[in-house]
Amino acid sequence: MKYFEMLVKRASFEDAKEILDLQKLAYVSEAEIYNDYSIAPLTQTLDQIRADFESLIFLKASIDGRIVGSVRGFMDQGTCHIGKLIVHPDFQNRGVGARLVQEIEGCFHEAERYELFTGHLSERNLRLYHRLGYIPFAFEAVTGSLTLVFMEKRPRISRRPTSHELSSDGH
Repeated sequence: MKYFEMLVKRASFEDAKEILDLQKLAYVSEAEIYNDYSIAPLTQTLDQIRADFESLIFLKASIDGRIVGSVRGFMDQGTCHIGKLIVHPDFQNRGVGARLVQEIEGCFHEAERYELFTGHLSERNLRLYHRLGYIPFAFEAVTGSLTLVFMEKRPRISRRPTSHELSSDGH
């Protein structure tokens, strides 16, 4: 595998068209799994994604100035909702998706929990999210062929040492 230097940073409104084009390319494989090409990521319009920039934080992963991945998130009542993780097919299984999820989590470091969802037959997504510490907590049947798997991750809470622990190590 060829080494590449990837830059992950916040996407701007001007990136909307390139992210939408990448989203449509990346979600074709999901549409194929469920034999449904009417899924929202494939039908989203440029105006709709531009409107999303008003309320969501978008991150982009770039290699040599080209966007090869993106993810978006927002906070609601202590939960960071992560959505539309996309990676160009040529860069899948190279750590781009994992890095994007970790970076969006970092944008919402104050979150009590992180939540995302994927389709029940999307094995690569399920494996990735599991590796990143996400566990299923709910299922929602959308159509006869698609059930959404909702997954969550609760960050480790750092705790202060007790006075007993402090005194036992000589401090």
